[in-house]
Amino acid sequence: MEMPVFSLRLQWWFFLVNLVICIRSLKLESLSSTPTFGNETDKLALLVFKNHLADVPNGVLSSWNDSLHFCQWQGVTCSRRHQRVTVLRLEGQSLAGSLPPIGNLTFLRELVLSNNNLQGSIPTDIGLLRRLQHLNLSTNSLQGEIPVELTNCSNLITVDLTRNNLTGQIPFHFGHMSKLLILRLGRNSLTGIIPFTLGNLSSLQHLSMAFNHLEGGIPHDLGRLKSLKILYLGVNNLSGMIPSSLYNLSSAIELVFTANRLSGNFMSNMRFSLPQLLRFAIAQNQFIGIIPDTLSNISGLELLDVGENYLTGQVPGGLGVLKDLYWLRLESNKLGRGMSGDLNFLNSFTNTSSLRFMSLDRNNFGGVLPNSIFNLSLQSLTLGDNRISGNIPGDIGNLINLTTFGVAQNDFTGVIPTSIGKLQNLRQLELSWNRLSGLLPSSLGNLSQLYYLNMSHNNLEGNIPASLRNCQNMEILILDNNKLSGSVPANLIGQLNQLRSLYLQQNLLTGSFPADVGELKNLNELLVSDNKLSGEIPMELGNCLVLEYLDMARNSFLGNIPLSFGFLRGIRFLDLSRNNLSGTIPKELEHLSALLSLNLSYNYLEGEVPSGGVFKNVSGISITGNKKLCGGIRQLQLPACSDIESGKNGKGKHLSIKIIIAISITGVSCLALIVASVLLYGRKKTSIKSSSTPLGYGHLRVTYQELLKATGEFSSSNLIGMGSFGSVYKGILSQDKTPVAVKVLNLQQRGAAKSFMAECMVLRKIQHRNLLSIITSCSSVDHKGSEFKALVFEYMPNGSLDNWLHHESRSLSFRERLDIAIDLAYALDYLHHQCQTPIVHGDLKPSNVLLDADMVAHVGDFGLAKFLPDANEILSGDQSNSGLMMGSIGYVAPEYGIGGLVSPQGDVYSYGILLLEMFTGKRPTEDMFSDGLSLHNLSKMAFPERVMEIVDSNLVGELDEDRMYHCLVSIARIGVACSEESASDRMDIKDVVIELNIIKEVYLGAGIHGERHIKMQSAGKGPSLQGD
Repeated sequence: MEMPVFSLRLQWWFFLVNLVICIRSLKLESLSSTPTFGNETDKLALLVFKNHLADVPNGVLSSWNDSLHFCQWQGVTCSRRHQRVTVLRLEGQSLAGSLPPIGNLTFLRELVLSNNNLQGSIPTDIGLLRRLQHLNLSTNSLQGEIPVELTNCSNLITVDLTRNNLTGQIPFHFGHMSKLLILRLGRNSLTGIIPFTLGNLSSLQHLSMAFNHLEGGIPHDLGRLKSLKILYLGVNNLSGMIPSSLYNLSSAIELVFTANRLSGNFMSNMRFSLPQLLRFAIAQNQFIGIIPDTLSNISGLELLDVGENYLTGQVPGGLGVLKDLYWLRLESNKLGRGMSGDLNFLNSFTNTSSLRFMSLDRNNFGGVLPNSIFNLSLQSLTLGDNRISGNIPGDIGNLINLTTFGVAQNDFTGVIPTSIGKLQNLRQLELSWNRLSGLLPSSLGNLSQLYYLNMSHNNLEGNIPASLRNCQNMEILILDNNKLSGSVPANLIGQLNQLRSLYLQQNLLTGSFPADVGELKNLNELLVSDNKLSGEIPMELGNCLVLEYLDMARNSFLGNIPLSFGFLRGIRFLDLSRNNLSGTIPKELEHLSALLSLNLSYNYLEGEVPSGGVFKNVSGISITGNKKLCGGIRQLQLPACSDIESGKNGKGKHLSIKIIIAISITGVSCLALIVASVLLYGRKKTSIKSSSTPLGYGHLRVTYQELLKATGEFSSSNLIGMGSFGSVYKGILSQDKTPVAVKVLNLQQRGAAKSFMAECMVLRKIQHRNLLSIITSCSSVDHKGSEFKALVFEYMPNGSLDNWLHHESRSLSFRERLDIAIDLAYALDYLHHQCQTPIVHGDLKPSNVLLDADMVAHVGDFGLAKFLPDANEILSGDQSNSGLMMGSIGYVAPEYGIGGLVSPQGDVYSYGILLLEMFTGKRPTEDMFSDGLSLHNLSKMAFPERVMEIVDSNLVGELDEDRMYHCLVSIARIGVACSEESASDRMDIKDVVIELNIIKEVYLGAGIHGERHIKMQSAGKGPSLQGD
C-alpha cells in the first residue's frame, strides 16, 4: 500500500515541476516579446523627435539611422536589461525646431536639451514621464506656459527652464513635487505671484525665479524650506517686506532679492540666524532705515550688497569683523552726514585682507579719505558723487592690485599724485568733476592696462603728456572742460589704436590737429570743440570709418572741408561751425545716409548747397553765417546760384558793356530816388499803402491786403491764439497755398512796437529745427491808414504745449514729454551757445512752445528776447539789460523781479519750471502754491523717494517699469537743479542736453552715451547678483 502512495506522490511532484517549468517558459516568452514592442516605441519616438527639428547642423544626429541600434545613437542612453531609453542628452548642439510629443519615452529618467534654439511650447504629454528625475530645457526660445501636467512627474529632482520665453503663472502644483531639490525658472517672462505651496518642498535646496515679472509679496511659507541653500528672486516686481522667517534659514548660502520693489525698515537690532550665509543682496529696492550692526554676526559673509535703497545714518564699524568679506556695495543710498568722520568705518577693515571690491558711490559721505584704506588689497574702489574733500593721498600708490578707481563728483583739490603711476593693473580711472589742479602727471603713461580715463571738469592745466601713448589699451579718453594748453602731442593719438572715444573739448589747446588720427580705425566719437586749434582739418579723418560723432566747432580751423568725409558712412552728428573754413560744401556729404545733424554755420563757405541726403531736411542742417552760399532746397531761402554766377561772368566783359552797366545803374538809381520820394510823400498823406519787411533779404514779401485775404479778413474763426502784444490767426498764403500763422501786433499796447522790432532782429539771425520758423513780416498800413505790423510764421498744426498739458481731451505720453523736453533744451542751447551773439529768450512757458505735425517742439514768441551782452545793439537806447518786468508770472527767474541782469540762467530757470510742469501736470501758478510752497519746492521735497506722489496722473499707468521710474527721478532732479533760486546754482543748458539724452538712451535701452554714464556704476561689480 505504501508503494502506490509513494508513486502517486512522485508523479504529482513531477507534474508540479513540469507545470512550473511551463509557466516559467511562457513567462519568459512573454517577457522576451515585451522589449521588442518597447524598443520599437522608443525608436519611433526618437525618429519623431528628429523629424520635428527644423535645422540640424552637419554631423549632429548623423548616427541616428538604421546602421546603428538606436541605443548607440548620439545622446541616447538605454537601460541594460530592457534596452529602453533612459537618458536623452543633446545640450549645446544648435538644434532648432519645436519639441514633439515625448510621452512615449516612458522609461526616460533624464532629458537634457539645454543651450539650443528650440521653439514652441513644452508638450503637455511630458506629464506621462513618471520616471523622469532630471529635466533641463534651459537656454532655448521656448514659449507658452509651463504645462501643469509637468507636476505629474512626481519623481523629478531637478527642473531647469531658465533662459526661455515662457509666460503665464508658476503652477501651484509644483508644491506637490516632494522630491524636488532644484527648481530654476529664471530669465523668462513669468507673471503672477510666487505660489505659497512651494513652502511644502521640504527637500528643496535651490530656488531661482529671477528676471521675470512676478509680483506680490514673498510668501512667508518659504521660511519653512529648511534645506534651502540658494534663493534667487531678483529682477521682478515683488513688493512688501522680506518675511522675517527667511532670516532664519539656517542652511542658506545665498539670498538675493535685487531689483524689486521690496520695502521695510532696517533697524540696528534685527536678528539674522544665517550661520552659513555667504552672499546677501537687497540692492535696487526701497528699504529705509540704517545698516544693522547685527549683520556683523553673519561671520562667514563674503558678499554684502545693499546699494540703491534709501538707507541713512552711519555705516557700522562692526562690518570690519567680517574677515571673509570680499565684496561690499553701499552705493546710491543716503549714508553719511556730509561731515568729517563719515568714512571712519573704513578703519575697521584693516584686518579684512580678503576685501577686493568696495563701492560707496552716490551717498552723502563727507570728510577726507582715511589713510587706512590704502593698506587694503582692493581691486575696485569707487567713491563718486559724495562730499569727500582734501587731496588724493600719495599713498594711493600702495593699492597695486587696483583695477578700478573712481572718485568723480566730489570736492577733491590739489594735484594728482605721481604715485598713481604705480597702479599698473589699473583699467579704469575716474577723477572727473572735482577741483583738481596742476598738471596731468606723466606717470600716467605707466598704466599700460588702462582703457578708461576721465579727468574732465577740473582745473588741470599744462600739456597733454606724450607718455599717454604707452597706454595701448586705451578705449575712452576724456579730458574735456579743463585748462589744458599747447598742441596735441605728435605720435600720441595714432598710437592709441584701440581708442573709441576722445573728448578734448573746452580746453585751451592750440596748433593743428594730428594727422595720425586716421590710424584710429575704432574711433567712434571725437570732440575737440571750444579750443584754439588751427590749420586744416586732417583729411585722414576720412579713414575713421566707424566715426559717428565729430565735433570740431568753435576753433580756428581753415581750408576746405575734406572730401574724404564722404567715406564716413556711419557719421551721425557732424559739427564744424564757427571756424574759418572756406571753399564749397562737398557734394560727397549728400551720400552720408546715417547723418542726422550737420552744422556748418559761421564759416566762409561759398557756392552751391547740395540738395540730397541730410540737405533735404532743413531741420537737420545749419549753414547760417556763410554769406556766399546759394542754391539748396527752397526752405533755406538762399539766392539761386545762377544769379551769383551771372554776376561773376560779367567781370570778363569788354569795356562797352561795363559802360552800359554803369549807365543802367545810374538810371536805376535815379529812378529809385524818384520812387522813394513819391513813397515818402505818400506815406505822409497815408493815401498810398506800402509794405516792407524788417527781416531783410531772402524773405518772402507780403502786403497787408495779402494777409487780410489769407486770414479771411482776420476772422475770429481763424483766431488761434492771443498774447500780450497781439493776436495770432491761421491763414493760407495765395502764393503757394502754404498754411501759416499770422501774428498781428496790437500797436496800441505799450511796448508792442519794440516787441515787433526785437522779434524781427532776433528771428533774422537764427535758424534751428526747434525754433519757430519765420516766413516773413509785414510793416505797412491797414485800410484805415493806421500803422500795421505782423509776423508770418510756419503753422504748427498741433498747437501749443499748454493745450496738451492742461486739456482733458489731450494727453502726452512719457516718451513724447521727454522728446519735447529735449527739443526745448536743444533750442536754448542754440540760443545761448551757438549764436554769434548769445540770445536770451526771456519768456519760456508752455503757451510759447508749439508742436508741429510730428510733435516736434518749436520755441516761439521772441518779443522779449535780448541779445547779450548788451541789448543796446538792437533796441533803443532806453532799453537796459535789466530783467525788470521780463517774462511771465510763475516762470520768470527770481533775480528779474529785483532788477537783476538778463542772463541765460534766467531761461534755464524758466526751463526748469516748465520741465517740472510737464511731468507733474501742475502749473506753477495754481492756488496750492502759496505760503512759501512752489512747484520747485514741492518737487524738491518729493525728490527722490516720493516723486511718484507728484507725477502727472496721466503717466501713472506708464510707470510700472523700474527703468521709467528711475528716468522720472532723474528728470525731477534736473528740473529742480535748473530752477534753483540762485542763478549760479543752476545747471548749464549744455549739461541739461547731455543728461536728458542719457535719460532717453537709458529709457530706450542704453546707447553709447547712456552706457558711458553708467560705466562707473557697473565697474568692478564682481559676480552677478541676480542669479537665474
